[in-house]
Amino acid sequence: MNTDTIAAIATGMTPSGIGIIRVSGEDAFSIASSVFRRKNNKPLTEYEDHKAYFGYIYDNDHVLDEVILLVFKSPYSYTGENIVEIQCHGGILVMNRILELCIDSGARCADPGEFTKRAFLNGKMDLSEAEAVMDVISSKNDLALKNSVKQLNGSLYRKITGIREKILYETAFIESALDDPEHFDLTDYPDRLSEKLIHILRELEILSDSFNDGRLLSEGVKTVILGKPNVGKSSLLNILAGSDRAIVTEIAGTTRDTIEETININGVLLNIVDTAGIRESDDVVEQIGVKKALDYARDADFIIMVVDSSEVLSSEDEDILEFIKKNDKKCVILLNKSDLGSVIGPDEIACYTNNPVITVSAKDETGIEDLKKYIIDVFSKGFIKYNDEIFISNVRQKEALSNAISSLLCVAKSITEKMSEDFYSIDLTAAYDYLGQIIGEQMDDDVVNEIFNRFCIGK
Repeated sequence: MNTDTIAAIATGMTPSGIGIIRVSGEDAFSIASSVFRRKNNKPLTEYEDHKAYFGYIYDNDHVLDEVILLVFKSPYSYTGENIVEIQCHGGILVMNRILELCIDSGARCADPGEFTKRAFLNGKMDLSEAEAVMDVISSKNDLALKNSVKQLNGSLYRKITGIREKILYETAFIESALDDPEHFDLTDYPDRLSEKLIHILRELEILSDSFNDGRLLSEGVKTVILGKPNVGKSSLLNILAGSDRAIVTEIAGTTRDTIEETININGVLLNIVDTAGIRESDDVVEQIGVKKALDYARDADFIIMVVDSSEVLSSEDEDILEFIKKNDKKCVILLNKSDLGSVIGPDEIACYTNNPVITVSAKDETGIEDLKKYIIDVFSKGFIKYNDEIFISNVRQKEALSNAISSLLCVAKSITEKMSEDFYSIDLTAAYDYLGQIIGEQMDDDVVNEIFNRFCIGK
């Protein structure tokens, strides 16, 4: 780990009321003293910890800005090191100039995420809490924010640590019994261990199963609007987006490529893709658009199928309904163009699918509130049952959980096959180490660096 002193602008690089320059490291106070002055010239090392002081930033002998300076002494700071935060006026020029002065005085520019990385390496937070810092910053809805804050407060750390303690106890018992069989009886131990494994595996499987919900919380719901040409898919996207994102004409096949838009419906984040109309075509470009539409639909979490209710169901409609059924997708069927008079209703759709059906008119914007209510009910109350549970929200944590579960299943297999207790210990230790990866106790430096390189500079 680098022991030099780092500095960075911790606020956005846009004009604002306040800008913050953060300096962390052994020389933070001396660097700040070289640019910050008060009337009495009292040195920073004599200032009280966790206090704010008013003064001026000097560029040589000229006042650059009037600022508030915050002092955080090691180890009682975000990074565990000496930290100075300079709160200045939020002009881009003044923030950059103060940063330059700090660098000229001995600091270096911080790498992305280096402040939080130092907090992790100095034991101020575990790796799951460090990842939650970035999740809080990037949260796009209330549910994602709540989950990130819980992880930031150590909820995942406590859960993983508790499970690891159970595994460590069993590993230690086995090792002790093998070293000192006279004082440790292993006669009925395989049965006892098997019972304990059931409960541990259940805890881990609940965490692992939460990954999909956690992904939806943090990334949003992958949503595809599907239907044959000229049924009103693009009109629906424009209504949901509140702007003319897609070109709408009476000409079938206007949309040749995908159009993507992120829409927040009462805290439910939908990453919506409007696709080309599904139909047979000799047009090479349209064929590519149809293929892309189906590829997106296969990968989607949610499909909104739009049907022209003023016409009888066509073979293209039937093919799309069959595609949805075959791929087992969560879906809602919209019977659009109800303003033209409907010739098909929910009963006609029922013989093809059990998915809910909503009658709408994109032209008159009727039925849209029913669609929004359905989405809110499904994704904030049903599909994502948000309560006090912990949600895993990144692939790294999911992979570590999967590996831990696999190792414990190997222990269960060894018990079933009446193998030696030595085999139990090997796989229990592997599970313990995999879970340690989640909280950062068993990590390669390259992996740690990769995680923090995703952070913004200044955090």
